[in-house]
Amino acid sequence: MADSVHDLLREAIIEGRLTPGSRLSVPVLAQQLSVSRSPVREAVQRLVQEGLATEEPHRGAAVARLRPEELVPLYQIRETLEGLAARLAAEQAGDAELAALRETYEAHASALERGEATRHVALDLAFHAALRSASHNHELQQYLERVQGKIAIAMLGGRPEEWSKQAIVEHHAILDAVLARDPEAAEAAARAHIRRVTADIAALTPPRRRTAKPSP
Repeated sequence: MADSVHDLLREAIIEGRLTPGSRLSVPVLAQQLSVSRSPVREAVQRLVQEGLATEEPHRGAAVARLRPEELVPLYQIRETLEGLAARLAAEQAGDAELAALRETYEAHASALERGEATRHVALDLAFHAALRSASHNHELQQYLERVQGKIAIAMLGGRPEEWSKQAIVEHHAILDAVLARDPEAAEAAARAHIRRVTADIAALTPPRRRTAKPSP
Protein backbone atom coordinates (compact mmCIF):
# COMPACT_ATOMS: atom_id res chain seq x y z
CA MET A 1 0.00 0.00 0.00
CA ALA A 2 2.85 2.39 0.83
CA ASP A 3 4.33 1.71 -2.63
CA SER A 4 1.03 2.55 -4.31
CA VAL A 5 0.58 5.76 -2.31
CA HIS A 6 4.18 6.78 -3.01
CA ASP A 7 3.75 6.22 -6.75
CA LEU A 8 0.51 8.24 -6.79
CA LEU A 9 2.06 11.17 -4.93
CA ARG A 10 5.28 11.06 -6.95
CA GLU A 11 3.31 11.10 -10.20
CA ALA A 12 1.19 14.03 -8.96
CA ILE A 13 4.34 16.01 -8.12
CA ILE A 14 6.14 15.25 -11.38
CA GLU A 15 3.03 16.08 -13.43
CA GLY A 16 2.62 19.37 -11.55
CA ARG A 17 -0.71 18.52 -9.90
CA LEU A 18 1.02 18.94 -6.53
CA THR A 19 3.03 22.13 -6.91
CA PRO A 20 6.15 23.18 -4.98
CA GLY A 21 5.14 24.27 -1.49
CA SER A 22 1.94 22.18 -1.39
CA ARG A 23 1.40 20.63 2.05
CA LEU A 24 1.55 16.84 2.30
CA SER A 25 -0.71 16.37 5.31
CA VAL A 26 -0.81 12.71 6.31
CA PRO A 27 -4.39 12.84 7.75
CA VAL A 28 -5.73 14.74 4.75
CA LEU A 29 -4.05 12.47 2.20
CA ALA A 30 -5.17 9.34 4.07
CA GLN A 31 -8.74 10.57 3.93
CA GLN A 32 -8.53 11.53 0.25
CA LEU A 33 -7.02 8.17 -0.72
CA SER A 34 -9.23 6.14 1.63
CA VAL A 35 -6.28 4.43 3.29
CA SER A 36 -4.85 4.38 6.81
CA ARG A 37 -2.27 6.94 7.88
CA SER A 38 0.61 4.47 8.18
CA PRO A 39 1.22 3.85 4.44
CA VAL A 40 0.76 7.57 3.71
CA ARG A 41 3.32 8.47 6.37
CA GLU A 42 5.78 5.97 4.89
CA ALA A 43 5.18 7.24 1.36
CA VAL A 44 5.73 10.86 2.40
CA GLN A 45 8.99 9.93 4.15
CA ARG A 46 10.19 8.29 0.95
CA LEU A 47 9.41 11.48 -0.98
CA VAL A 48 11.49 13.41 1.54
CA GLN A 49 14.39 10.97 1.08
CA GLU A 50 14.14 11.37 -2.70
CA GLY A 51 14.24 15.16 -2.50
CA LEU A 52 10.70 15.59 -3.80
CA ALA A 53 9.50 16.84 -0.42
CA THR A 54 10.90 18.63 2.61
CA GLU A 55 9.90 18.30 6.25
CA GLU A 56 9.88 20.99 8.90
CA PRO A 57 9.38 20.51 12.66
CA HIS A 58 5.79 21.16 13.76
CA ARG A 59 4.73 21.89 10.16
CA GLY A 60 4.98 18.50 8.48
CA ALA A 61 6.00 17.81 4.91
CA ALA A 62 5.52 19.81 1.74
CA VAL A 63 6.48 19.44 -1.91
CA ALA A 64 10.05 20.68 -2.22
CA ARG A 65 10.74 24.21 -3.34
CA LEU A 66 14.34 24.56 -4.51
CA ARG A 67 16.16 27.75 -5.41
CA PRO A 68 18.18 27.91 -8.67
CA GLU A 69 21.40 28.51 -6.75
CA GLU A 70 20.85 25.16 -4.98
CA LEU A 71 20.39 23.35 -8.28
CA VAL A 72 23.27 24.67 -10.38
CA PRO A 73 25.98 22.72 -8.48
CA LEU A 74 23.89 19.55 -8.82
CA TYR A 75 23.55 20.08 -12.58
CA GLN A 76 27.26 20.73 -12.96
CA ILE A 77 27.90 17.25 -11.55
CA ARG A 78 25.03 15.83 -13.58
CA GLU A 79 26.63 17.06 -16.81
CA THR A 80 29.63 14.79 -16.29
CA LEU A 81 27.57 11.78 -15.16
CA GLU A 82 24.95 12.00 -17.91
CA GLY A 83 27.76 12.31 -20.43
CA LEU A 84 29.32 9.15 -19.03
CA ALA A 85 25.96 7.36 -19.13
CA ALA A 86 25.53 8.24 -22.80
CA ARG A 87 29.08 7.13 -23.63
CA LEU A 88 28.59 3.78 -21.88
CA ALA A 89 25.18 3.29 -23.50
CA ALA A 90 26.72 3.76 -26.94
CA GLU A 91 29.33 1.16 -26.07
CA GLN A 92 27.31 -1.42 -24.15
CA ALA A 93 23.56 -1.17 -24.72
CA GLY A 94 21.79 -4.25 -26.00
CA ASP A 95 19.17 -4.26 -28.74
CA ALA A 96 16.28 -4.28 -26.25
CA GLU A 97 17.74 -1.30 -24.40
CA LEU A 98 18.26 0.64 -27.61
CA ALA A 99 14.65 -0.09 -28.56
CA ALA A 100 13.46 1.13 -25.16
CA LEU A 101 15.49 4.34 -25.54
CA ARG A 102 14.00 4.95 -28.98
CA GLU A 103 10.47 4.26 -27.70
CA THR A 104 10.78 6.72 -24.80
CA TYR A 105 12.08 9.38 -27.19
CA GLU A 106 9.21 8.78 -29.63
CA ALA A 107 6.62 8.89 -26.84
CA HIS A 108 8.04 12.22 -25.70
CA ALA A 109 8.13 13.64 -29.22
CA SER A 110 4.57 12.48 -29.94
CA ALA A 111 3.25 14.04 -26.72
CA LEU A 112 4.84 17.39 -27.55
CA GLU A 113 3.46 17.27 -31.11
CA ARG A 114 -0.01 16.81 -29.63
CA GLY A 115 0.54 19.82 -27.39
CA GLU A 116 0.73 17.75 -24.20
CA ALA A 117 3.47 19.84 -22.61
CA THR A 118 2.27 18.85 -19.13
CA ARG A 119 3.74 15.39 -19.78
CA HIS A 120 7.16 16.81 -20.59
CA VAL A 121 8.75 16.31 -17.17
CA ALA A 122 7.69 12.67 -16.77
CA LEU A 123 8.70 11.74 -20.33
CA ASP A 124 11.97 13.65 -20.11
CA LEU A 125 12.84 11.75 -16.92
CA ALA A 126 11.87 8.47 -18.62
CA PHE A 127 14.31 9.12 -21.47
CA HIS A 128 17.18 9.73 -19.08
CA ALA A 129 16.21 6.68 -17.04
CA ALA A 130 16.36 4.53 -20.19
CA LEU A 131 19.75 6.04 -21.04
CA ARG A 132 21.11 5.23 -17.59
CA SER A 133 19.76 1.70 -17.76
CA ALA A 134 21.52 1.20 -21.10
CA SER A 135 24.84 2.24 -19.53
CA HIS A 136 25.13 -1.04 -17.59
CA ASN A 137 26.77 0.86 -14.71
CA HIS A 138 24.86 0.19 -11.50
CA GLU A 139 26.71 2.76 -9.37
CA LEU A 140 26.09 5.46 -11.94
CA GLN A 141 22.40 4.56 -12.11
CA GLN A 142 22.05 4.64 -8.34
CA TYR A 143 23.59 8.08 -7.97
CA LEU A 144 21.50 9.66 -10.71
CA GLU A 145 18.32 8.01 -9.42
CA ARG A 146 18.97 9.49 -5.96
CA VAL A 147 18.84 13.01 -7.39
CA GLN A 148 15.85 12.40 -9.69
CA GLY A 149 13.54 14.17 -7.28
CA LYS A 150 15.57 17.38 -7.34
CA ILE A 151 15.83 17.15 -11.12
CA ALA A 152 12.03 16.92 -11.40
CA ILE A 153 11.58 19.90 -9.07
CA ALA A 154 14.09 21.89 -11.15
CA MET A 155 12.15 21.21 -14.32
CA LEU A 156 8.79 22.02 -12.75
CA GLY A 157 10.12 25.25 -11.31
CA GLY A 158 11.46 26.42 -14.64
CA ARG A 159 9.79 26.91 -18.00
CA PRO A 160 8.69 23.37 -19.00
CA GLU A 161 6.90 24.34 -22.21
CA GLU A 162 9.83 26.41 -23.50
CA TRP A 163 12.48 23.96 -22.33
CA SER A 164 10.65 20.96 -23.82
CA LYS A 165 11.14 22.28 -27.36
CA GLN A 166 14.89 22.45 -26.84
CA ALA A 167 15.09 19.19 -24.89
CA ILE A 168 13.47 17.07 -27.60
CA VAL A 169 16.00 18.29 -30.18
CA GLU A 170 18.87 17.56 -27.82
CA HIS A 171 17.47 14.15 -26.92
CA HIS A 172 17.35 13.31 -30.62
CA ALA A 173 21.05 14.11 -30.93
CA ILE A 174 21.82 11.83 -27.97
CA LEU A 175 19.65 9.05 -29.39
CA ASP A 176 21.25 9.25 -32.84
CA ALA A 177 24.75 9.04 -31.38
CA VAL A 178 23.89 6.08 -29.12
CA LEU A 179 22.20 4.20 -31.96
CA ALA A 180 25.25 4.88 -34.14
CA ARG A 181 27.46 3.38 -31.43
CA ASP A 182 29.49 6.60 -31.32
CA PRO A 183 30.64 7.06 -27.68
CA GLU A 184 32.35 10.42 -28.21
CA ALA A 185 29.35 11.96 -29.97
CA ALA A 186 26.93 10.51 -27.41
CA GLU A 187 28.88 11.95 -24.49
CA ALA A 188 29.26 15.34 -26.19
CA ALA A 189 25.51 15.51 -26.99
CA ALA A 190 24.49 14.55 -23.45
CA ARG A 191 26.88 17.02 -21.86
CA ALA A 192 25.74 19.82 -24.17
CA HIS A 193 22.12 19.07 -23.24
CA ILE A 194 22.72 19.25 -19.49
CA ARG A 195 24.99 22.31 -19.89
CA ARG A 196 22.18 24.16 -21.66
CA VAL A 197 19.71 23.22 -18.91
CA THR A 198 22.20 24.38 -16.27
CA ALA A 199 22.44 27.77 -17.97
CA ASP A 200 18.65 28.03 -18.14
CA ILE A 201 18.33 27.23 -14.44
CA ALA A 202 21.03 29.74 -13.55
CA ALA A 203 19.13 32.38 -15.54
CA LEU A 204 16.12 31.92 -13.24
CA THR A 205 18.06 33.44 -10.32
CA PRO A 206 16.82 36.99 -9.77
CA PRO A 207 19.54 39.64 -10.02
CA ARG A 208 20.92 40.83 -6.74
CA ARG A 209 19.97 44.31 -5.70
CA ARG A 210 22.85 46.66 -5.35
CA THR A 211 23.19 48.22 -1.93
CA ALA A 212 23.26 51.98 -2.17
CA LYS A 213 26.53 53.46 -0.95
CA PRO A 214 26.16 56.06 1.79
CA SER A 215 26.80 59.64 0.73
CA PRO A 216 30.16 61.03 1.82
